[in-house]
Amino acid sequence: MKKTGIWLAIAGLAVTLISAKYFYSPFQQEEEPIVEIEVDSSFFHIPTLFYGYPIDSFAVAEGKIKWNQNLSEILSAFNISYQDLHTLSQRSRDVYDVRRLKAGSNYAIIHDRDSLRTARQFIFEPSPTEYVVYNLVDSIYVEVQKKPIQLSERTLAAEINSSLYNAILDQGASPLLVHKMVDVFAWQVDFFRIAKGDKFKLIFEEETVDGEIVGIKSIKGAYFEHWGKSYYAIPYETEDKLDFFDEEGNSLRKTLLRAPLEYSRISSRYSLRRFHPVQKRYKAHLGTDYAAPIGTPIRTVGDGVVLEAKYHGGNGNYVKIKHNSNYTTQYLHMSKIAKGIRPGVTVKQGQTIGYVGSTGLANGPHLCFRFWKNGRQVDALKVDIPSSSGIDTTQLAEFKVVSDSIKSVLDGIEYMVNETLLAKIPSEEDNNQNP
Repeated sequence: MKKTGIWLAIAGLAVTLISAKYFYSPFQQEEEPIVEIEVDSSFFHIPTLFYGYPIDSFAVAEGKIKWNQNLSEILSAFNISYQDLHTLSQRSRDVYDVRRLKAGSNYAIIHDRDSLRTARQFIFEPSPTEYVVYNLVDSIYVEVQKKPIQLSERTLAAEINSSLYNAILDQGASPLLVHKMVDVFAWQVDFFRIAKGDKFKLIFEEETVDGEIVGIKSIKGAYFEHWGKSYYAIPYETEDKLDFFDEEGNSLRKTLLRAPLEYSRISSRYSLRRFHPVQKRYKAHLGTDYAAPIGTPIRTVGDGVVLEAKYHGGNGNYVKIKHNSNYTTQYLHMSKIAKGIRPGVTVKQGQTIGYVGSTGLANGPHLCFRFWKNGRQVDALKVDIPSSSGIDTTQLAEFKVVSDSIKSVLDGIEYMVNETLLAKIPSEEDNNQNP
């Protein structure tokens, strides 16, 4: 029995030595052993999170906002008092007003599992990049949360068969890229005359949320072949402003003149509500008026092609010019249109296109100057007109290093060939290989 006890003691010591890992240093043999304890994770419950809220003990109802649907209607089946709804409405005004719920947007309600189904949180997604939490338990509050955005660099190259838009979508990219490219190559490429066989390459940063493309952060390099002519776009920062240049450092952007008259004063500005001096009523005035004597030469603010040059109603004699794919300008109330100015004629920046007058709805000699950007009339005085200056000689060496690197990457991108293989005619070699 005593021998059995000794063996049991030895066995116990062996078990202790096996379960505990001893780490001895030759110089620290008197220290206690370090014991590593392995914990079985099955003893711990990892909660299920929904927009950051644990929902294991609750239920979730999801849906989409309907037209003219308000929050009280959505929460009517979730045991929320009118007093709480009123409090929520008051506290949401400075964060995200409940009256701004957008039809078609996703929402979710975390609620109790009992028969009352009392709502705890109402969560609304006004956009793919953010969500709004209306908390309905404990203290009522509203907060806007941003979703994490994943940023990835992508390359793309394609030959255009029908349109730039379709070519980009065929590569699985976002249509947002179309607007970016038009902005970069607005002066080099006539996007209204894209030809079949034109080609492009892109290096860009794409933003995604939950696998969905939500934005294009930047164009890091671009190439466009238009009507057989090649253009590179190299982004480079000068004077704390990012702009695009060709591979030699010349700016891709041509500047526009700030005003169509050399010497004049502004008599009326762009306004969404102005009292019309002739019609005697308030209406939008989507232009800038320059007061000047009759016969004062009117100059085009940039190179372009004349779209219209005629007399029409309230505009009187006017000229409309397309400068590029982004910008169009119009010049109204001319006393007469300059000789040779007609639709289809190419004009140069600063060229006289007409003379100040008061034709049409005008109570005195002046020029009404209108400005379109991307098809929308805007205030010409607030447009950020791009600079046309190239890279300064002091920065040219540094720019060339960047340019050569980006150009090398662009040149290495291969075009995607989308062809439908209708049939394969066997060659003589194929026939010889078949038994």
